[in-house]
Amino acid sequence: MEAGGAIVNFASQAGRDGGGPGAAIYATSKGAVMTYTRALAKEFGPQGIRVNALCPGMIATKFHDDFTIDAVREKVAGSTPLRREGQANEVADLVLYLVSDQSSFITGNNIDINGGLAFS
Repeated sequence: MEAGGAIVNFASQAGRDGGGPGAAIYATSKGAVMTYTRALAKEFGPQGIRVNALCPGMIATKFHDDFTIDAVREKVAGSTPLRREGQANEVADLVLYLVSDQSSFITGNNIDINGGLAFS
């Protein structure tokens, strides 16, 4: 990758808070992605490559359609200050920002996108 490049990893809010019941392995792997992101930012920064990760909360996706019951989705969405689930396009917009020159001084961060449900 050339100088000026950007890597965006995907972690999860579960990497910060341990996830829900039965999600220990998932949450652990996402916590590892968060640490890996910081390490890569230090390793690649001198070459002008930025590395960040996203930590999405409840995003309306097929994953949650398949694996999260409606009552849990409603409870989580209702707990956010914005009172809703996030949308995939909102996550995509954040990725676009992180790979753009507008974020040229942002690296090594694990960025929450969760409607204000949890703050890092």
